[in-house]
Amino acid sequence: MKQILVSGVLGLFLSLFGTPLLIRLLARKGYGQMIRDDGPKAHHSKRGTPTMGGIAFISATVLAYVITKLATGDKASMSGVLVLFLTVGMGLVGFLDDYIKIVKQRSLGLRAKAKMAGQLIVGIAFAVLALNFHDSRGQTPASTKLSFTTDFGWSIGPVIFVIWALFMILAMSNGVNLTDGLDGLATGASVMVFAAYTVIGVWQYGQWCGAPVSANGACYEVRDPLDLAVVAAALMGACFGFLWWNTSPAKIFMGDTGSLALGGALAGFAICSRTELLLAILGGLFVLITMSVVIQVGSFRLTGKRVFRMAPLQHHFELKGWSEVLIVVRFWIIQGMCMAVGLGLFYAAWVAAS
Repeated sequence: MKQILVSGVLGLFLSLFGTPLLIRLLARKGYGQMIRDDGPKAHHSKRGTPTMGGIAFISATVLAYVITKLATGDKASMSGVLVLFLTVGMGLVGFLDDYIKIVKQRSLGLRAKAKMAGQLIVGIAFAVLALNFHDSRGQTPASTKLSFTTDFGWSIGPVIFVIWALFMILAMSNGVNLTDGLDGLATGASVMVFAAYTVIGVWQYGQWCGAPVSANGACYEVRDPLDLAVVAAALMGACFGFLWWNTSPAKIFMGDTGSLALGGALAGFAICSRTELLLAILGGLFVLITMSVVIQVGSFRLTGKRVFRMAPLQHHFELKGWSEVLIVVRFWIIQGMCMAVGLGLFYAAWVAAS
């Protein structure tokens, strides 16, 4: 358990003190955010704010994990390493997107096909690797069964699993990307989900099939629950530190570098902790905002009418006159309720199984 505390604290302080160094570096190079002309007019004042801030909390997370392992003498697990691989890999795709936006001085970076190709390469690599690396009990980081709070049903096979994993990774990375439209919104919401996965990892480790179990034999078949909690704590701390500088008025934006990385991390945790479908509840705000875009696009194509003044959903409320801080706080409250419901269902499922 000491590892979780160490990684969380290290992630916090490395990000808290590392982010202003990155801000100065990006500002000196002139790497400022491009603002779309068709977005809310209030956002035009943010033009030029340093972007690619995801570099700060991605680096802080990786360093926190490595230092924790060196300090405690504990070995890294494949589950933890693979979640970090997915986080860094998706962040790299986002970095290329952000960098092209800055160099080309346009609000759109990588071409859609190139961006999708990068996400697919990283996602397929993660999914294939996650079905390998058996531990002493024959467990791999991922399972070919679907899961809610544990695995259920029949195996869907490796090919369909890879497709399912890709869907989750793309859905969550783009969901966080859509949510990242207001200062601190995506960062604060992500902190809550990473906190939930820290709790889930600790609980699964306490009821783990790899350790002596209770008399009724109920346990969690997860390969490395404690190490997943260590990575989740590092990400939670790193995002907390970044939020200090990202909250309104933001001194730096995470960019696609950060949003794609966070979404990838969330999908990785869900897959490796066997809580794939539960993620839709734990990360309910990301789902809600993504669905607002789907509804808007679908309605316009079918009827020629828009349901919202602007999508994603947060911009609809901006155009209704809500202040940015008001929207962010209220959306954080919604995400907090989603996290509470998700954890409640997770615990209720354990009680029912016991």
